Amino acid sequence: MSLLKILLAIFLPPLAVLDRGLVPVLITLLATCLGWLPGVVVAFLYCTKKI
Repeated sequence: MSLLKILLAIFLPPLAVLDRGLVPVLITLLATCLGWLPGVVVAFLYCTKKI
């Protein structure tokens, strides 16, 4: 995972998963709306390919 992806996952979680398609972006956006930390966790999971 690159430094840019890590920074995006921390500060703008939906943008970090933009290359994965529409569904991951929407899921990350929903998680971010529920709270910043859930959005960051989901973004990290998608970026590390755990989901």
